[in-house]
Amino acid sequence: MTVPLARRVLAEALGTALLVAVVVGSGIMATNLTGDVGLRLLANSIATVFGLAVLILIFGPVSGAHFNPVVTIADYALSRRSGDGTDLRTIAAYLPAQTAGGIGGTVLANLMFGLPAVTASTHVRAAGHLWLGEVVATAGLILLIFSLVRSERGAIIAPAVGAYIGAAYWFTSSTSFANPAVTIARAFTDTFAGIAPGSVAGFVAFQCVGAVIGIGLVAMLYPVGRHAENTAAEPLAEAERMPVTVR
Repeated sequence: MTVPLARRVLAEALGTALLVAVVVGSGIMATNLTGDVGLRLLANSIATVFGLAVLILIFGPVSGAHFNPVVTIADYALSRRSGDGTDLRTIAAYLPAQTAGGIGGTVLANLMFGLPAVTASTHVRAAGHLWLGEVVATAGLILLIFSLVRSERGAIIAPAVGAYIGAAYWFTSSTSFANPAVTIARAFTDTFAGIAPGSVAGFVAFQCVGAVIGIGLVAMLYPVGRHAENTAAEPLAEAERMPVTVR
């Protein structure tokens, strides 16, 4: 049963808003509680792990829980041959909803902690090693999501994506933004999770590079076709008899 586009767009906007509220709000709370940067990052990453997994479970059955423009575009790129996925009309609706929702989430987090609704971040994040971190983080995210989708393991996407982002906070130099909408939104808060407006374009550009790499890896490792379907049929036979709960 197809979910109307308006409901899907609402889910994407709300989901992205709440995701950013989790990221920014937990960063503010961590700053209020400790002056140790390592502990702040630990608190921020733990909150994001659980918050992201919960939001995917809530909104996944409605919109697919993309919350991320590069995920939406990757879904379109990887499903064009089958015709069973994101179309251009959905992309045109999802991307502005994700971006606007993300900014709304930043405003919400700022207000919850008694800060001005909008303050431009002064946290400069502009260096080659940080951009490389964003390439790695985004490519890994795309590879993870669509490898699970193509191998019929969609039921574990929520915890898997939460775990990956939590780990990437620590193993990437950029602390794994991996999301253009979230990156733009985080420019509106001068707090622990913020990014200076002048650093946004570089992060978004290299997130797009990472997405292209991730799409290429998915296409090579999990090709769609008769051969791939036959190869995967036996181990997936039991899974195909189980009810599908995640789109």
